[in-house]
Amino acid sequence: MKFDFLFLSNAVLFGIGLAMDAFSVSLANGLNEPKMKKSKINLIAGVFGLFQGLMPLTGWMCVRTIASAFADFQKFIPWIALILLLYIGKKMIIECFQCKEEECTFEELSLVDLLLQGIATSIDALSVGFAISNYDFRFAFYEAAVIAVVTYIISYIGIKIGQKFGTEFSNKASLIGGFILVFIGIRIWIKGVFM
Repeated sequence: MKFDFLFLSNAVLFGIGLAMDAFSVSLANGLNEPKMKKSKINLIAGVFGLFQGLMPLTGWMCVRTIASAFADFQKFIPWIALILLLYIGKKMIIECFQCKEEECTFEELSLVDLLLQGIATSIDALSVGFAISNYDFRFAFYEAAVIAVVTYIISYIGIKIGQKFGTEFSNKASLIGGFILVFIGIRIWIKGVFM
């Protein structure tokens, strides 16, 4: 195996495909917090990139060591993502209805919520470990690193777009963001359970 254009383009495409949930959640975060500081944007995009890169490596290690146990665990992945995203989305929706329009200030994304989002949006990337199980560790690491960088970039863009529209939609932004998270959770669950 060589680190060539074919390998790199495959890794980038994997990264783009895997980053779509992170993009949507980043969009919701930007909608919810339109005045987010650049350092926090980098933190969120970094956490999503880190989790998205770690999950394929974790899946690769599981396939290489405890494949049968990992196969049994895989059926719970859609349920875990559903529960985490429903929890966070519900919290944002309830927050939107509990405040009056003129005095509405939304709770900023906490570190715990950010970590839950990172896990929920990347847990399906564990299965990429199956796709790259024939790679040696070096190439599995390269693949994971490219996926992480692509996810970081896409998440950063998602937050910026969300901020733009969050400013325009003001108090409705948290409601939209909450529904986006609920929708993503349901979509991951349906894809994982029925497809």
